[in-house]
Amino acid sequence: MTTGTAEATGVDTPGPASRPVTPPTGEPRSAALMRAAATWLPPLLTIEGLVMYVLALRVSPGPLRGVDVTQIDGLGLISALPGAAFAAILLMIMAFFVTIAQNTDRKFLLLFQISAITFALHGASALVNSEPRFHTAYVHAGFVEFIARTGESSPILDARFAWPGFFALVAFITRAAGITDLTTIMQWTPLLSNLLYLLPFVLILRQVVATTRARWFAALLFVIVQWIGQDYFSAQGFTYAIYLAFVAILLRWFGRVEPRQAPMPAKGRLRRLLARLDGLTPGELSHSTAVYDRSIMLILLIGLFVTATASHQITPFMMLGALTGLILLRRCSLSWAMPFFLGLIVLAWISYQTTTFWSGHIEQLFGGLGRILDNLQSNTGDRIEGSDPKHALVLMARLGICAVILLLAATGLLRRLRRGVGDRAALLLLCIPVLALGLQSYGGEIGLRIYMFALPGACILAAYAFFPNLPSSGADGADETVPIRKRNIRFDPRLTRRVSLLLAAACALVLSMAFLVARYGNEQFERVSTGEVAAMHYVYEHDEPSARVLYLVPLIGEEVTPTIPWGEQDFDKIRYEQVLVDKNPVVVSSVIDKLTLSPGNTYLVVSRGQAAYLQLNHGFPADWDKRFRVALDSSKALKRVYSNQDAAVYTLRAQPPAAQIPEPVNLRGPGDRSSPATPIGLAALVLAWAALFAYQLVRLRDADRPAKAGRVLMWIAAPAFIVSVAVIAERFIVIGLNQVP
Repeated sequence: MTTGTAEATGVDTPGPASRPVTPPTGEPRSAALMRAAATWLPPLLTIEGLVMYVLALRVSPGPLRGVDVTQIDGLGLISALPGAAFAAILLMIMAFFVTIAQNTDRKFLLLFQISAITFALHGASALVNSEPRFHTAYVHAGFVEFIARTGESSPILDARFAWPGFFALVAFITRAAGITDLTTIMQWTPLLSNLLYLLPFVLILRQVVATTRARWFAALLFVIVQWIGQDYFSAQGFTYAIYLAFVAILLRWFGRVEPRQAPMPAKGRLRRLLARLDGLTPGELSHSTAVYDRSIMLILLIGLFVTATASHQITPFMMLGALTGLILLRRCSLSWAMPFFLGLIVLAWISYQTTTFWSGHIEQLFGGLGRILDNLQSNTGDRIEGSDPKHALVLMARLGICAVILLLAATGLLRRLRRGVGDRAALLLLCIPVLALGLQSYGGEIGLRIYMFALPGACILAAYAFFPNLPSSGADGADETVPIRKRNIRFDPRLTRRVSLLLAAACALVLSMAFLVARYGNEQFERVSTGEVAAMHYVYEHDEPSARVLYLVPLIGEEVTPTIPWGEQDFDKIRYEQVLVDKNPVVVSSVIDKLTLSPGNTYLVVSRGQAAYLQLNHGFPADWDKRFRVALDSSKALKRVYSNQDAAVYTLRAQPPAAQIPEPVNLRGPGDRSSPATPIGLAALVLAWAALFAYQLVRLRDADRPAKAGRVLMWIAAPAFIVSVAVIAERFIVIGLNQVP
């Protein structure tokens, strides 16, 4: 197998299809145009498919065109999409495969084609709906509004305020730009986020030893299997882009590839296995970069990590795991000082900046440690049980996509191993996120986060299931190497490559259709209508000095998120509480009792989205919404203060004499309590960070032989690190166990 030059460059050699063809003298222009069809046809088909898709979704409903949202059923948006939309997606995907079949790395065209497919898949909701999708996006907009209005965050109101980086950044930008309405931004954030994710992921793909077909097919897979919907207006969606950029910088500027070593005779199975792994051809590229450039990128790397740490709870741990794993597998040239440096940033932020949160929630912070089976159950079986039969197909489609991408990744890994290639970085990116199962269930969503963070590695390996060969070397070679086998090759390599291309295209088409089911399967209750937003705006107009909003739930629980566009304004004035409802819509006694026991200015919000959620996930009758509203209207104890086709707002007709409207929540709270050793810990933190950072700069100059200054810095950093961690532990014990109510 020829791999020498491929390992150094990883660049495909243009095949015959990429060489310019000089038409014979006097050849008709039409004939010359047809000979050049491989150049102009793919972009033309992509543009045609894009225009067809936009028209299919934006025009008024009719045969094979337009979307009638009232026709959406338990399968979600796919049940209402017109036939022209499916034809447009098919056209764009086929144009993409026509391009990669040419054995040329037409970067800008391929990036444009994948961006067009991303627009079709991830921008569908923005084209169909008039309001931003996903109810939690509205509460995040409320966080931004609160910070912009008050100039501070308050973990007393919500735990997410303890990680306010994303919300504070958006508040600063929008206030500086004079933007007060985030509706348009929220509407298009899913699409913009996925387009943003493509940039660092493509850079990651440029660091692996693979053919053009494998790289760009991995990029396509990354788009069509990203169904979990964490790309909405959220800190998670923002920090996921930071995570991808972090990994891309590690592989591009700090990547390390050791020369291939011949397997040495060794005793014992483990030693023989390790020797065989060291003898594999590296699946990654290394680049020589000047010390000055690497120093600048190191500072950027730290800046990205600090931003993620201040914005989200899980992302920095994923970044830290990727860095540590790459160093351990000898795929990163950074020293062990960096994991300790960055780990200390996470611990310091949790200890010193989120005290108001964890001082009253120690069990919530650490209670899920080690509960792997419980965390897994809360993310799989619990989400299928009790679902509507048709909607259960949506949940099964999601699990099916996960199973397919993992099966393809395993197949790709094996096919690369048969060619003597060790893809350590891709395998690491796939496996490291699984360790998060031992942390906590994260509100029953840790499985979704693990899937999202495992996608980069999974998509790279899955692409190898179809295109496992290495890029060729030499200017006149074929586009990829042919693996050496003990037996004679039975099939023509050109034929097998064409078959692989057809199988990859079929896989992409099937996954793209499954994506529409998995991503938009909850559209009946995740879609937000103008009427629901208007009902909440009525509450905002009547929330002085404070108010309460009751939302419908089938069971009382801590992790039940309101299925209403809640919290968009006045987050500090309104409290949101659950009210239990019965499958029998005429039973409204629980609602009346809850309103009677609540303080003045309490509103019950009934909406189409809540009814759809109850119907699809908890077996409520299909006409429950209408009959429930009739029962509420018939009650002499209630009065309807606002209503439209999609939502209604109710309150008591006569408030109890003792009902009072409480004052808003005290935003200050107890403050950041200190401990006796806190000043010592802060001083040790600064000293440890300075020494570790200086040590890493010294190692950038000479990674193999640390200078005397490096040894001195490590003697300073080690005790300072130990003291810092000890004080952090002391703060958890003193503040957490001696909490003052």
